[in-house]
Amino acid sequence: MTIGNSVTSIGSQAFAGCDILLEVVSKIENPFSINTNTFTDNTFYNATLYVPEGTIDKYKATNGWKKFVFIEEGNGGGDTPPEPSKCEKPTISYLNGKLMFECDTEDVVFHSTITDTDITSFITSEVELGLTYTISVYATKEGYYNSDVATGTLCWIDQQPDAEGIVAEDAVHEIKALPVLIQSHGGIISVQGLDAGTEVFVYTTDGKQQGSAVVVNGATTIHTSLQPGSIAVVKIGERSIKVLLK
Repeated sequence: MTIGNSVTSIGSQAFAGCDILLEVVSKIENPFSINTNTFTDNTFYNATLYVPEGTIDKYKATNGWKKFVFIEEGNGGGDTPPEPSKCEKPTISYLNGKLMFECDTEDVVFHSTITDTDITSFITSEVELGLTYTISVYATKEGYYNSDVATGTLCWIDQQPDAEGIVAEDAVHEIKALPVLIQSHGGIISVQGLDAGTEVFVYTTDGKQQGSAVVVNGATTIHTSLQPGSIAVVKIGERSIKVLLK
């Protein structure tokens, strides 16, 4: 039981029916006298009275309080520990061949997973490569709850589709491509990394258009009515990418 510092008096037999108290935490910095029957004898003789730092001598000299056999300074177990804060959800960005994670909570550790559906085994005579990575990341910090998981899809959009896959006898031709990062939050889809003026469309898996937008300053945002857990088809030029909404 905890008694706050704002308490100015405690009546006679106030806790007469409380025989199972194991700890009494008093926040009162200037203890006032209480009756010797305010608590039961069982409480006075067996419970520990915790008092503010530097006040133990006052309690031992104050009527009623001094009847406690066990008096210590501190909070005991009477205070409920504060609820830990939660790490902020990280953000994902891509630049110059590097994925970067940032979090508004300082000094966190980022735990990321990157999967690529192209990296697997096949038994067919033809393999269609997607060049798409699925990214997930969350942040942790000692004393904090883990953050929510942030997800994104990183893909490459060919700027030279006619040259794709051309291999010379002694060398591989370099093909220009744009790295595009697609992220979702609820029904909102954001796309980064495209040239200004590029049109982006969002469809359901059965072909119903959910929205469209034109890229400005390398990025755009499309609001849809799609629910978390559903799959959206993001169409950029001739390229379509499936995205799982979080």
